[in-house]
Amino acid sequence: MKIAITGGTGFVGTHVTKYLISKGHDVYILTRNPDKYENKERITYVGWLQDKYKPQEELPTLNAIVHLAGENLNSGRWTESRKEKILQSRLKGTEAVIDLIRKMEHKPDVLINASAIGYYGTSETKMFTENTTTSGDDFLAHVVEKWENTATQAKELGVRTALLRFGVILGEEGALQKMAMPYKFMAGGTLGNGEQWMSWIHIDDIVGLIDFSIREPNASGAINATAPNPKRNKEFGQLIGKVLNRPHWIPAPTFALQLLLGEMSTLVLEGQYVYPQKALELGYTFQYPELKPALENIFSKKGG
Repeated sequence: MKIAITGGTGFVGTHVTKYLISKGHDVYILTRNPDKYENKERITYVGWLQDKYKPQEELPTLNAIVHLAGENLNSGRWTESRKEKILQSRLKGTEAVIDLIRKMEHKPDVLINASAIGYYGTSETKMFTENTTTSGDDFLAHVVEKWENTATQAKELGVRTALLRFGVILGEEGALQKMAMPYKFMAGGTLGNGEQWMSWIHIDDIVGLIDFSIREPNASGAINATAPNPKRNKEFGQLIGKVLNRPHWIPAPTFALQLLLGEMSTLVLEGQYVYPQKALELGYTFQYPELKPALENIFSKKGG
């Protein structure tokens, strides 16, 4: 297959690209700076998001587009200008993908659009599935709702559209390494009251679900990209400590995290129990349905 990826040089994108080329597919990475990269066997860098680039003229007929690009949520306090940047990076990137599809003489079969479980809002008591059709009422929920509404325009162009709502992605980069750092310094512990749910997923299952959603003709609409066994923060931290053979004992109180992180503290102090009902019904088999083996796999690669 021939597959275009936005955000192809990021954490998730590099894993997806590596997997796809290992299966013999050709990958076209859409980037603002194609001159920074050298084409390799089965990997071609194509310019986009600048007027001088005409990706629709450089790309072959595609089987799929995987849209992963977007501003990192964790790279600074959520000031009003930062929140606007987070929103606009998602809307403008997705609008650019829709515009690209519109200009293509031969449309791709499917658009896989990254989304987020932030759609559901937060709760310590509810379980959310794709049957939950009312979004939450906080910043991230509003961002995701607008983001998904933009991506859904691809359906009107005759393109099957799957909205993969990512949970907390565990891998050798990203959120897990920040969570593990205090444990490596013997200072790990519960965040806030510890009751907040963490709906997590191993990076290999993110890649697996993207590949599955490309190939599965019934994969469309919202799909929760989370493992089927979320954990509360306290148990999550205890398992990190156990796998790393470090104590779980120094709590980080709510007020301190709110003071340090501001509104961004909602990422660690609040959560949601999100169940991947659609993925399981469609027949996807998780490589890491349980947290402990997922952590062991990742930390064994990092050397503990």
